[in-house]
Amino acid sequence: MSYQNPPPLAWAGARLKDRVVFVTGAASGIGAAAVRRFAAEGASVVAASRRADPIEALAAELRGEGLPVAAVTCDVRDETSVEAAIAFTVARFGRLDGAFNNAGVGGVRAPFTELPVDSLDAVMATNLRGPFLCMKHQIPAMLASGGGSIVNTSSIGGMVGAAGNGIYAASKWALTGLTRCVALEYARRNIRVNCIAPGATRSEMFDRWIPTDEGRAALADAFPMNYIAHPDDMARAALYLLSDEARWTTGAVLPCEGGAHAD
Repeated sequence: MSYQNPPPLAWAGARLKDRVVFVTGAASGIGAAAVRRFAAEGASVVAASRRADPIEALAAELRGEGLPVAAVTCDVRDETSVEAAIAFTVARFGRLDGAFNNAGVGGVRAPFTELPVDSLDAVMATNLRGPFLCMKHQIPAMLASGGGSIVNTSSIGGMVGAAGNGIYAASKWALTGLTRCVALEYARRNIRVNCIAPGATRSEMFDRWIPTDEGRAALADAFPMNYIAHPDDMARAALYLLSDEARWTTGAVLPCEGGAHAD
């Protein structure tokens, strides 16, 4: 029994062939895995992050493999930055068909009465304002292309409560509500909007949150499947919702949490 996450699956098809997909939070973890997975599935991908160096390196690596990947610096908290990043995507690849709004932060974990108000503002700015701004500018670009699919990264924390996790959970519950409302608003205009809800997944943010092997093993033991997910597990869940395989699915939250809320 181990907390170690399994390796990514090797198989790739062409479920996003000829699609253009925009990914935020692409510098590491789930976002970087998604860029790799979507490109392997035939998409032209724009990797977006506040951190320029890792996304430039990722894009250069994948272009070296013959995959059409570009990088753009984007702060999802800032509307001007988001608008420019979407404009870059359309200028570079001619259209926008899909988006994975994955950028997120964890915030401070502390007893509720000790939580600083500025932590609430910071988490909401990325986890809720970010997807709000992204969808605001992605949807017109998708409408111009005839429709599309948007996937937002929520969390198991957006499905169940947990002591000491109030700010993060509030941001993800709010994102779920926003996703469902936008899905209903654009359902008849050929735009689908869904969420994935990851459980524990290895990433830079996860490793900062739980820095010890003992802590990670204990957390893995709390999940029925008893392991910490690989980022590619989440990328594949987002891939399903972006693809035509999920063409009858909108306004949904797809749990990707090893059975944690099944009982």
